[in-house]
Amino acid sequence: MNKILFVCSLFILFAISGVNEENLQSASQATDNASKTALAQDAEKDKVKVYYFHATRRCATCMAVEDVTKETLKSYNGGKVLFQSINREEDSKNPLIEKYKVNGQTLLLVKGDKVVDLTNDAFLYARTSPDKFKGKLKATIDSLK
Repeated sequence: MNKILFVCSLFILFAISGVNEENLQSASQATDNASKTALAQDAEKDKVKVYYFHATRRCATCMAVEDVTKETLKSYNGGKVLFQSINREEDSKNPLIEKYKVNGQTLLLVKGDKVVDLTNDAFLYARTSPDKFKGKLKATIDSLK
């Protein structure tokens, strides 16, 4: 009887130590993941991001704003500036819409807490004077770096 009790006690002891080891590994992985996420978020704050908010149906100028912006970002910074096109109607729950209080076609350049609205320049020049708009976009990116 004592041998059975001893064997059962050893079994329980090994089972508990195995669970604790798994918990320690899980906790260690969670800490590593949290550190990596924090570093990634800090790195993201240092990057310039360009957000273009639009509706589902777009006019030629609306499409030109997106096309010229994408083309400029590819050629100017080798794609290092993040560009995100957001359809306000299809993605109405996107937190960026609320964060930047967007309610129409909008082109924003963001770095950390700095936000520059280039909507007026974009719609004024993207279709009729794309080079002028590209220059304004590049100058704004440079001012945010």
